[in-house]
Amino acid sequence: MKSVILAATLALSPFVAQADGHATMSFFITSTGPGDGANLGGLEGADAHCAALADAAGVTGKTWAAYLSADGVHARDRIGEGPWVNYNGVTVATNLDNLHDAAANALSKENSVSETGEQINGRGDAPNMHDILTGSNAAGMSTGASCSNWTSNADGSATVGHHDRTGGGADPTSWVASHGSRGCSQENLQGTGGNGLFYCFAK
Repeated sequence: MKSVILAATLALSPFVAQADGHATMSFFITSTGPGDGANLGGLEGADAHCAALADAAGVTGKTWAAYLSADGVHARDRIGEGPWVNYNGVTVATNLDNLHDAAANALSKENSVSETGEQINGRGDAPNMHDILTGSNAAGMSTGASCSNWTSNADGSATVGHHDRTGGGADPTSWVASHGSRGCSQENLQGTGGNGLFYCFAK
């Protein structure tokens, strides 16, 4: 009887892995950036990068959007309504409110994996790559810090979050808005614990 109750409870949980996770993937962190710092080719280029990585991982037929804000554009308005599932079939957030509730979503180093299900290096790993580009505040709204709307690899700064929910900055446990980057070049992004990576969501 206990096993039946446990099975029913697990079936109702929104944060339980499903067997067909790969096919249903609708969220990942890019395993690699374009390689030019925060110059992602603008929002359009970042979206295309998400789509290309997903296609290469065998997840096709979906419309992908980078979780990035720019001037007058808010990341939360770009990614649909949810729910969002990672490569391993874990539902990381059920809707926009759940996603932006730090205590309610299931985002973590273990769950915020790449398009192929690999963990992204976090604090304590070498090299640390936990700074994820967002240009957004904790509510998913633009901070105005987006390296010239994701077209610059020079001066400036981008708001980043920590995918492992730990580290330094004004809000070290935030997946979306921990601190600003040192600059917009690949070297400067790496210098503050990043690698030009960003979140991708299927609408």
